[in-house]
Amino acid sequence: MTTITTRTVEYPADGLTMSGHLALPAGTDRRPAVLLGPEGTGLSDVERRRADALAELGYVTLAFDLHGGRYLSDPEEMRARCLPLLADPDRLRGIGHAALDVLRAEPRTDPDRIAAVGYGTGGIIGLELGRDGVDLHAIGTLNGLTTGRPGETARIRCPVWAGVGSEDPIMSPAQREAFIADMQAAGVDWRLVVYGGALHAFHHPTVDHPTVPGVGYHPQHAERAWRDVVDLLAECLPVAEGPGA
Repeated sequence: MTTITTRTVEYPADGLTMSGHLALPAGTDRRPAVLLGPEGTGLSDVERRRADALAELGYVTLAFDLHGGRYLSDPEEMRARCLPLLADPDRLRGIGHAALDVLRAEPRTDPDRIAAVGYGTGGIIGLELGRDGVDLHAIGTLNGLTTGRPGETARIRCPVWAGVGSEDPIMSPAQREAFIADMQAAGVDWRLVVYGGALHAFHHPTVDHPTVPGVGYHPQHAERAWRDVVDLLAECLPVAEGPGA
């Protein structure tokens, strides 16, 4: 297995001190990078492990924080924090830009080769960065499908991959259709995968996830969605092995 290194990075965003997880591939050369966003409950070991897995594939990866180092296992507390965030694209973008600045400042990062991948709220932040005109090579969002403010989705200049469970009551069929219409009208290179029988947050093991109606783990689809994310990165942000790799 490739040896990676990890460290916690603290940085300010949304009036909080965020605590992200940075994972670096072996070697000393610059590498393509991934900004990895958690779902609304916040950064957990699930995303940290995924950041480590991406580093093993050769990507500098920052799993960013949403809640100042806290994981909101209480559904009511999570809603109280996230609903105002989701209603304010500028706050979402601010959280994303703060993390993106940390990722770009890492010496191992190739600042011209960055993708954003996220789950739920973290995926929506990736979309909002694209709508803000950030030069990304790919955006991947699982369980996080939103439409943009008028004219802003056309600013997305990279392929967008989206995944959602067919039985997800939070990302309803109507919301999926609105997302499709928004992407299509904007001329974005988009694709949407609907995972049959899956609920919201189906990628997240139940062991450390709050019990909420409509939310549930689906191990087969979780693995399939992960492969889809890796394939997106391999297509849009390939890793070229170099000296020091």
